[in-house]
Amino acid sequence: MSSKTHIKAVAQALFVTFLWSTSWVLIKIGLRTSLPAITFAGLRYFVAFLCLVPFVLLNPRYRNAIRSFSRPTWGQLILLGMMFYTLTQGAQFISLSFLPAATLSLLLNFTPIFVALPSGLVNKEPPSIQQWGGILLSAIGALIYFSPLDIPSGQIFGFTIAFLGVLANAGSSLLGRQTNQKSGLLPILVTAISMGIGGSLLLVIGITTQGFGHLGLTQWLIVGWLAIINTAVAFTLWNNSLRTLTAVESSIINSTMMPQIAILAWLFLDEPLSLKQVVGIILVTTGTLIVQLRRASSKYQDGRDFT
Repeated sequence: MSSKTHIKAVAQALFVTFLWSTSWVLIKIGLRTSLPAITFAGLRYFVAFLCLVPFVLLNPRYRNAIRSFSRPTWGQLILLGMMFYTLTQGAQFISLSFLPAATLSLLLNFTPIFVALPSGLVNKEPPSIQQWGGILLSAIGALIYFSPLDIPSGQIFGFTIAFLGVLANAGSSLLGRQTNQKSGLLPILVTAISMGIGGSLLLVIGITTQGFGHLGLTQWLIVGWLAIINTAVAFTLWNNSLRTLTAVESSIINSTMMPQIAILAWLFLDEPLSLKQVVGIILVTTGTLIVQLRRASSKYQDGRDFT
């Protein structure tokens, strides 16, 4: 592997994390311009699914693979779509209606910890001392970030939905890894089909319960950019970079998203950060990175949640 190829892969992966980080700003802007949260999420992932459909249908290999799917395989994909898109992404969009972007990002950064603990029990590999240290560091960081614990009444619902979203994200991460590693399915098929199922369900729920809201040119541009660039294109670039990067490298690059989101929210959303909150973000980022690096070094890698 040439150094030029490796540098290109690192730059590509960093660019993808930047795109995913800007998603948080665009989602907040969309929510502020009267886009209903669930409908907004459904539109994003359903349009992204439509972008992936031609690549699947025009490839004979993919079409033949779909024809050979068994009922259990379809069941896994349906469950993954509901967990990863309908529940996780739906909860994220709703939470962003109530919480600052940096706060929700910090909460979702605990997903690797919620994944590592049950995975260790299932695989009979309990967390190492290093991982427990990372978990403790993250907990301390969260306590510093939220201290003194004085949650505004208007944000309590957002925190509740965010916590459910973290659990759903952890569950979908475990299910997604099992589907990708043990089923032998092609990654693009897992992504496209689960996204189509979950995104469609999100859109139906959103239209039924919240309606379409006001979709002017600005709103459609936000939806289109999130769906095409930050989801379909970013997913392709990320998977391409993983052909070169190691699991450890991809975990480190993933960890840059949380500070990126905090900085972007400060610059574009007027969400100020105190020194205490900055310290909390650094500690949580470092702690979850320690947990992920241990898992990655054990050939145990997470997928990204395409924020």
